[in-house]
Amino acid sequence: MDRDAAETARQLALFDEPPPEGAALLRRVLLGGRAVEFRFARRRRRTIGIRVSESGLSVAAPLRAPWREIEGFLREKERWILAKLDAQAAVGAPPVIFGESGESLPLFGNEITLAVMAGPRATRFCASRLVLQVPEPHRRGVVRQVLIAWLKARALEALAPRAAHYAARVSLPAPPLALSGARSQWGVCMASGRVRLSWRLVHLAPELADYVIAHEVAHLVELNHSARFWALVEWLYPHWREARSRIERAAATIPRL
Repeated sequence: MDRDAAETARQLALFDEPPPEGAALLRRVLLGGRAVEFRFARRRRRTIGIRVSESGLSVAAPLRAPWREIEGFLREKERWILAKLDAQAAVGAPPVIFGESGESLPLFGNEITLAVMAGPRATRFCASRLVLQVPEPHRRGVVRQVLIAWLKARALEALAPRAAHYAARVSLPAPPLALSGARSQWGVCMASGRVRLSWRLVHLAPELADYVIAHEVAHLVELNHSARFWALVEWLYPHWREARSRIERAAATIPRL
């Protein structure tokens, strides 16, 4: 195992990311009289993890976990799984941004509108209007690239000072910060002290991003999920339970780019 892989194995994530496409098998289980299809993958982990997203149910199990134990766990969590699946179905699929004028997307919790124009590559933001200027505006893939680059820049601009703020509260220097493209693994703290945050936090209200940052900064002190860790999170961000619930709901509405 190389150094980066070893470090990744020691990271602590705020939420589990579903298994990568192609790495998971599709299986079915009968829950509450319903045949539920789910993505299944075995990983180097100690416990069984489940997650419900717009892609459906994902299950990750330890490498040697017997199937009867996995199935028993799913039946134990039957009510939670079915409730989450029903809630996800009620919300529907997240909107898709194609890269066209008139489309809207959230920026720090507020809706902005895109205006795509022909010209040298540039971006301008005024009030709630984001102008994306590209030589060939009909090339939607290029428009999306320009949009994502702009969003990443805004994310880093907003998140880095907040990471420094929370680190200072626990008498630590600002952690090295990197961005990821994860849709639900909002934050990860590495054993090395590096913090990786999803640039998609740029879509959420600032106070929700603050919770993610406070959570990861707490891991710089307690690289675990012990009682001491949660006490520190409570001290850094007293309303973390409400924020976590809001993030889970907001995740279903974040547009796909």
